[in-house]
Amino acid sequence: MLSYHLQSALGDLRDLIKITESDVEDIKVANHNPQFDRLKLKEEKLKSFESKKAMIDHEISSLMIASPDKDLPELLNEEQHNYLAELKIELSNLRDVNKRYAKLVLAVSNLYNTFLERLVPTEMQGYAKVASKNSSILKVRV
Repeated sequence: MLSYHLQSALGDLRDLIKITESDVEDIKVANHNPQFDRLKLKEEKLKSFESKKAMIDHEISSLMIASPDKDLPELLNEEQHNYLAELKIELSNLRDVNKRYAKLVLAVSNLYNTFLERLVPTEMQGYAKVASKNSSILKVRV
């Protein structure tokens, strides 16, 4: 059962990586709608991975409880060790692709915020930003 959960979790991780790589490519060409369309799928894959991770934890706990005198490496077979090694690699890959995506999202966000600030200047009133009274774009001429 543990091998099945590990293999399934690997599939979810690989899917998350592919989805995020698609997001990276789309944000580079300002194709934002497909990114928003993939959000639900990404959330589902993430929830699926989290539940499989919980099942993996439960299976490993059960193995350790059943054989308290053995260390974890002794309880797992070679296939399970390989799956755990792959899981570690894929988690690192996901972290890297998420880091690239986050940098692009931050750059795009800063660009849009700068444009908005130039179009509609704001000023701070306490902790809130409000449109400046002398904003030229908001003047109404009759």
